[in-house]
Amino acid sequence: MTPSARLAAAIEVLADIETQRRPASDALKEWGLGHRFAGSGDRAGIAGLVYDTLRRRASSAFLMGEATPRAVLLGMLKRERGLDADAIAQLVDGSRYAPPALTDAERERLGAADLTGAPPHVLGDYPEWLDPYFARVFGDERAEEGTALASRAPLDLRINTLKGEREDAIEALYDLSPEFTRWSPHGLRIKLSASAKSPAVHAEPAYLKGLVEIQDEGSQLAALLAGAKPGEQVVDLCAGGGGKTLAMAALMENKGQIYATDTDKRRLAPIHARLDRSGARNVQVRTPKSIGNELAELAGRIDLVLIDAPCTGTGAWRRNPDAKWRIRPGALEQRVKEQAEILDGAVSLLKPSGRIAYVTCSVLDEENGAQVRAFVGRHPEFSVEKPGEVAKALGERAYLFTRAALVSGEGLLMTPRRTDTDGFFISLLRRSG
Repeated sequence: MTPSARLAAAIEVLADIETQRRPASDALKEWGLGHRFAGSGDRAGIAGLVYDTLRRRASSAFLMGEATPRAVLLGMLKRERGLDADAIAQLVDGSRYAPPALTDAERERLGAADLTGAPPHVLGDYPEWLDPYFARVFGDERAEEGTALASRAPLDLRINTLKGEREDAIEALYDLSPEFTRWSPHGLRIKLSASAKSPAVHAEPAYLKGLVEIQDEGSQLAALLAGAKPGEQVVDLCAGGGGKTLAMAALMENKGQIYATDTDKRRLAPIHARLDRSGARNVQVRTPKSIGNELAELAGRIDLVLIDAPCTGTGAWRRNPDAKWRIRPGALEQRVKEQAEILDGAVSLLKPSGRIAYVTCSVLDEENGAQVRAFVGRHPEFSVEKPGEVAKALGERAYLFTRAALVSGEGLLMTPRRTDTDGFFISLLRRSG
């Protein structure tokens, strides 16, 4: 496919997303099934155009003066890809398989329009209804924080120290030019250009042998800051695919026990193959059918409960840019209710002086600081560990990390702008002895 044909296909997919109100991944998959002539490079290129347009949907619509699929894609080419009106006109020329040629009005907007006077939610490319929530957390910097959340995420890997060291992975993945992550002592980062296809890490021998796992640096840090120690009894209460379970198993050096659970066994499905590959031997997976009784047997025995809570996912917009346009106020209310229930449910598991590591991939205070304050209000036997103490798990990086992250009385908030990670909040709550 020509670059122009890819643009036309991207506009078609964007229109499908808008009319059907469904995830971009579903629309892209259906387009691929209906256009089998398109090779993997074409599909990756179209997906890149679609996701970049969704990242910059609000600002692109502001530039073009309208929010049609065609308009926002054209605006994205200027805003995100840095193309001028002439370069865009060469791609959008009305030739066979290309989008119709630029109109005079479109060319004028592409040549002269800018973001002067745009409100913060447009500059930051997030839904207008979320602006008060962003303002409460970020104040006058909310547009800059939103802009960073709209950028493309790098590909981060976690070294499984049960199988080797970072130097081993660097050598094994040399062709991908990995770099050390900024904060995580166990992380590697592969930077990707705007149009680059993600490398097939799943096919790399280092991945197949369990030396590396795909995990954002922020997620790695959340697992590290949770503070699981060798020999402890740990419950991962919302384990999902097991990313943080695996990270803690390595930190615990296969000593002690981790009970990985989730309310939905479908989310747990990937954990079994990942455990086999990782060499972790201190993990028991508890399925929803047996969670109630089996966790009841652990009451009063647990040192650490990790709650990677269900949330709005506002901190993960770099990876799911279409999700931010589907989120509604009702979803936030539901997530806040679920988080409180999970937090309360964790209390009975803990022994005296036990800890809860509360984690979200959200940047909203309602799911983070406010949730912690409400929990301590309901359970005065718990206190919040000082964020500076929590950060000591990072060793020599701790001081600079606390200067970079947004620190509050309730915990630490990472964001792409501040820490160059996904948005993650972590609070460590300790029960009195």
